[in-house]
Amino acid sequence: MNYSSFSLNEQNQNIDSKIVVALERISEAFRVLLWNESKENSLSPIQSQILIFIYFHSQEKCKVGYLADEFNMTKATISDSVRILLLKGLVLKVTDPIDTRSYSLSLTPEGEKVAQKASSFASSMERPIEKLSPEQKAIMLSGLLKLIHELNKSGIITIQRMCFTCSFYRSEGDVHYCSLMKTKLSEAELRVDCAEHQLIK
Repeated sequence: MNYSSFSLNEQNQNIDSKIVVALERISEAFRVLLWNESKENSLSPIQSQILIFIYFHSQEKCKVGYLADEFNMTKATISDSVRILLLKGLVLKVTDPIDTRSYSLSLTPEGEKVAQKASSFASSMERPIEKLSPEQKAIMLSGLLKLIHELNKSGIITIQRMCFTCSFYRSEGDVHYCSLMKTKLSEAELRVDCAEHQLIK
């Protein structure tokens, strides 16, 4: 039999397998929560994710190509979702004045309402986290950031706007430093999604 993290025998002997299965359970919770929220608005999960992304990110990132990379999908798949959102009157195309063939997306007033409500789909996930101690939270965040970074380096996750992939980030041992803010960062201050992020070239 091939190795699998989902093998009960493997889990009993390997903490790595237990962590993988635990992450899968958590991802299932996110899928259920997002699906339930999307159904309320007669949207698909990816359509809801696009609205949420546009709501919180700068217009330069709200282009079909960037969204395709963000969600690890083809441009055609994202374009199909955007077409539905346009038909529903939730987004608008904003033509680039320099290159009229290029456009970004912005939310209509109705789109903002839907996006704002949808963005709370995972709020129930925060309640169990609130019960953890500050030390447990810091350890969890640090471990997750390192995991995401490794998945990013291996190409499994594409775009990341986290400290570890930013040109402003410096580290020496356990000391983290942001050269943009000119300050040391604690583990809890490391960012998963930073508006000022500049990818290391």
